[in-house]
Amino acid sequence: MTAPAAALIGTAAALAAAPSAHAAPTRTGTPAARTAGTPGPETLGDSVYPALGNDGYRVFAYHLDFSYDATTRLVDATATLKIRTTQALSRFSLDSLGLDIRSVRVGGRTATYEQVAEKLRITPARTLPNKSWVTVCVEYSADPRRIPQPLTGWVDTLDGFAVCCQPNLAHTVFPCNDHPSDKADFTFRITVPAGLRGVATGLLERTESLSGGRTAYTYRSREPMATELVQITVGDYVIKERQGPHGLPLRDVVPVARAEALEPALALTPNLVEWLEARLGAYPFETYGLLPCNSDAPNAFDFTGLESQTLTIYKPNYLLQAEPKIGSHMMHELVHSYFGNSVSPATWADLWINEGHADFYGLLYRYERGWADSLGLTTMEARMKNTYAQGDQWRRDSGPVAAPDAANLFDSQRYLGGVLVLYALRNLVGESAFNALERAFLDRYRNSSASTADYIAVASEVSGQDLSGFLQDWLYGTKTPRMPGHPDWTVTPVNPALAAPHSRRRSRSHDNSATL
Repeated sequence: MTAPAAALIGTAAALAAAPSAHAAPTRTGTPAARTAGTPGPETLGDSVYPALGNDGYRVFAYHLDFSYDATTRLVDATATLKIRTTQALSRFSLDSLGLDIRSVRVGGRTATYEQVAEKLRITPARTLPNKSWVTVCVEYSADPRRIPQPLTGWVDTLDGFAVCCQPNLAHTVFPCNDHPSDKADFTFRITVPAGLRGVATGLLERTESLSGGRTAYTYRSREPMATELVQITVGDYVIKERQGPHGLPLRDVVPVARAEALEPALALTPNLVEWLEARLGAYPFETYGLLPCNSDAPNAFDFTGLESQTLTIYKPNYLLQAEPKIGSHMMHELVHSYFGNSVSPATWADLWINEGHADFYGLLYRYERGWADSLGLTTMEARMKNTYAQGDQWRRDSGPVAAPDAANLFDSQRYLGGVLVLYALRNLVGESAFNALERAFLDRYRNSSASTADYIAVASEVSGQDLSGFLQDWLYGTKTPRMPGHPDWTVTPVNPALAAPHSRRRSRSHDNSATL
C-alpha cells in the first residue's frame, strides 16, 4: 500500500509553509559534508542510546499505511517519509529492526539499501542536495509476534495488535529517525478485515469501504509527534466518546467484550483533565482517551500504562480496580500529554522531566483526595521526607537524577528522584513562582523538545533568580543537597552492600512510578 498522493502533497505544502513548528535541533555537520555529498552520520549522539537516530536530514512527515491480515496475523506496510536534508547526502540511514524490507524509493526512484544492525542504509540513485525536500518510500511487512516483549514495539493481542514504542522501539514497527528530538507530522491509514477496527493517534479523518468487506481508517495527528509516542492498534473495538472540559472530545478505544466492565474507569477522565488544566493550562492536543489493550498475558508488555500521544495504552485488568487504586496513575499518564508528549525530551538523559512531573502531579492528586500511597503515607511532605532519606543511596546505585544510562533509565531515580527535585525547587521559589515557571516552560517548548538546561534556564528567568547552581546540584550532584524549608531532614548513609530494589532490573516500565 502507498500513501494517497493528495495527502502527501498536502503535507509537503503545509510543511513548506511552516517548518518552524517542529523546532528540531539543527545538526548540519561540517561545511564540506553540506556540499560534497557524503554519507549521513548514523547517530544523533544520545548519551543513553548512542546508536539511536540519524543525521544529515530531518523528518517533517510520516504517512504509515498498514494492512492487517487476520488469517496470517501479518502486517503489510508502507512508510512514506518527507525529509529535508541538512547536508548533501550520498547515503543516509533510517532506524529499522525486524522488518522485512521489500523496496525503497527516494524521490520516486528505486534506491539500493542494506540492513546493517539496526540501520536501514539507503543509497539514492543520485546524491541528495543540501536543503532539499525528498520523499522516501519504504515497503515492508512485519510479524507482530516475531520478537518477544520487551525487545519489540509490537503488542500481540487476542484479535490484532497494538504498539508501545517507548523509548527506543518505534523502529521495530516502522523505519524512522527514532529519536524524540526529531518530531514530525503523522498520518495513518489502517486497513482491516470485517469485524475489526483500526485506530491510531489523532483524529479520524476518513473511513473507506473496500472490496472483500475490508475497511480503511485514516487518522491524522494535529500536532507533531516523536516516534516513540505513536499508537496504532487493530482489534474488535468500540469507540466510546464523551466530552471533556470546554468541549474537548474524549475517545476511548475499548475491546467490545470489556466495554461495560471498564466504563467506571473510563468515566474518570473528564475530571482528571479539569484538575490538571487548572494547574498546567489547556490540554495541548485534539483529543485524549484510553486504550485498554485486549490482552491479559503477563508478558504482553512490561508496564501498567504507557503514554502514546492522545491515547494511553493500559493493561485492562488494572483499570477494573476502584478509583483510589487507579486515579493517581491515570493522572500520571495524563500529565505526560504535557511533559513528554507536547514537550519531548531533547535527549533520553532528560527523561526525569517527563517522569518527575508525571509523578509529582500524580501524587499531588492522590494526596488531595486522602488516598494513601503504597507506603501508607498520605501527604507529599511525608513521601518526600522518606525519599530524601534514600537520596545518597539512589545516587550511588543509579547515578544523579539527570544522568541515567540505558540500564537504569526507568528506575525510581527518574520518577521519585525527579519529584524530589521539583519539590525542592517549589520550596525554594514558592508555589506561585513554581506554577508560573511550569507553564512558561510548557508554552515555550510546546510541540518541540527541551533539555534539562532549557528547564533550568526557564526556571531562572521566571523566578527572577539564578537557579543554575541549585538545580545543577540537585540534578547532577553525587550527594543529596539540603532540602529548602526542612533543615532537619537527614539522608541515610550509603550502604555499599545494598542492592536497591528500584535498580535491580533493566526495564522501560512505568511500574517504578510512585503513583501505582
